[in-house]
Amino acid sequence: MVDQVLDDLRGARAIAILRSHDQAIGRSALAAAVRGGFRVLEVTLTTPGALELIAELARDDRLVVGAGTVLTMDHARAAARAGARFLVSPVLDLDVVAEAGRLGCVVMPGCATPTELWAAHRAGSPVQKLFPAPAGGPAWLRAVLAPMPFLRVIPTNGVELDNAAAWLAAGAFAVGCVRSLFPPEELAAQAWDAIEARAQALLAAVQA
Repeated sequence: MVDQVLDDLRGARAIAILRSHDQAIGRSALAAAVRGGFRVLEVTLTTPGALELIAELARDDRLVVGAGTVLTMDHARAAARAGARFLVSPVLDLDVVAEAGRLGCVVMPGCATPTELWAAHRAGSPVQKLFPAPAGGPAWLRAVLAPMPFLRVIPTNGVELDNAAAWLAAGAFAVGCVRSLFPPEELAAQAWDAIEARAQALLAAVQA
């Protein structure tokens, strides 16, 4: 399953990452992103009813669904039981990395420095989340990948419509779209058509 998920991430080039304070709004926002073309979705566990949303989405064979803000081994187990195929964390926790491996899930720990990226790789993480966005953005990533081109880095902070392609050109394995896809004001206004249009524009940018 790990290899298939990695292939799906590489092919999609972009992940829709939802953080919401309302389950119903989150469900509708993700549906808008899917209508706009996203097929890889991450639901953060800080979202109310996140596990239920993951289970609902995982029943759709078109989608690859993951859990975000996975901070403990219990989080990892619950997300995997719900159907998450990849687990994302804002930090590098070696116990969570090991548990994800036992569960057969792709794990994407958060890393902010070259040393953390290397440590995550050595611990068995096949993908590394770049968080938060470093000063220099894509140029920083290009510099890090020059001596370590084997890393599969996915920035999930600081990715916007006007720089998503630049991140990929710098060597990003894929990009994570959070506020650029789900602006808080559009979630609050339930502007689903606007979010669908954002999804289409972001995917056009990364696939160009």
